[in-house]
Amino acid sequence: MNARTETLSGTRTKRSEIREEYKRFIGRKIVFILSSLILIFIIAGISTTLGSYPITVTEVYSIIWRGLFHNPETTKEIVVWNLRLPRIILGILAGIGLAIAGSMTQGILRNPLASPFTLGIASGAGFGAAIAILLSKGIVGGEYLIIGNAFIFSLIPTFIIVGLTRFRRATPETMILAGIAMMYIFSAATTLLMYFSESDAMKAAYFWMVGDLGRASWDALLPISLVLAGCFFPLMWKAWDVNAMGAGDETAKSLGINVERSRIFIMTVSSFLTASIICFTGTIGFICLVAPHMSRMVIGGDNRFLIPASGLV
Repeated sequence: MNARTETLSGTRTKRSEIREEYKRFIGRKIVFILSSLILIFIIAGISTTLGSYPITVTEVYSIIWRGLFHNPETTKEIVVWNLRLPRIILGILAGIGLAIAGSMTQGILRNPLASPFTLGIASGAGFGAAIAILLSKGIVGGEYLIIGNAFIFSLIPTFIIVGLTRFRRATPETMILAGIAMMYIFSAATTLLMYFSESDAMKAAYFWMVGDLGRASWDALLPISLVLAGCFFPLMWKAWDVNAMGAGDETAKSLGINVERSRIFIMTVSSFLTASIICFTGTIGFICLVAPHMSRMVIGGDNRFLIPASGLV
């Protein structure tokens, strides 16, 4: 009887130790995410001081606080609110969205080199922008000619890959190869267009493809913010599915997950998020690949924490 009691007591103690260790493990991840969030606000304030017009960090935070209650009037307020702050916020939103999309793409394809850009999204956007800039042709006219073309053409590779997955039951390897094929096809078509274009138009197309935040405005921030919020929560909802898929499709299926449906859903949402961002910023794709790896080295591969951590990093 005493031996049994001691055994039960030892088991409870071990369970308690495991539970406490798990709480500390989760706590470290939460601390890292919160620390990254605080660091973003600090770096954003410092970045707003950079430029030809001198503004101190304390002035930046003071101007931002005052601007919440009245329109900018002084030169410093106009510089901060109308010029620098939209670019800083666009950079933050773009980084968060692209990193999240890259993290989920790597998860569903089980490939550390996978990203929405290796699936041809950036090349499709570049081709659409080149058509708008070099030929002045597009599906959407007016001031949204380039943005509309870039967005629509960036989704074409996604539709092709989703079609392969849906009707041909393509494996992750096949999806990656199809994406790389789309990337080279659109890149070749873009190069051909630029070869026969005039020098000024070619420069404009090239600068768009390089990517920059110069097109940032408060009007552009609203749709990007809405798309980011609308894609973030569905991807977080699928975090457990991606965790299971990381152990293999058969393991995920044994846990009751519809692997093909989840893979198509996640890839579609990630591609839509990426397309919505790069049509405003240009093809700044390295974030999709680098940020998830940096976060994974710190907090591990649990996508419940990797998704927000990748975005903040």
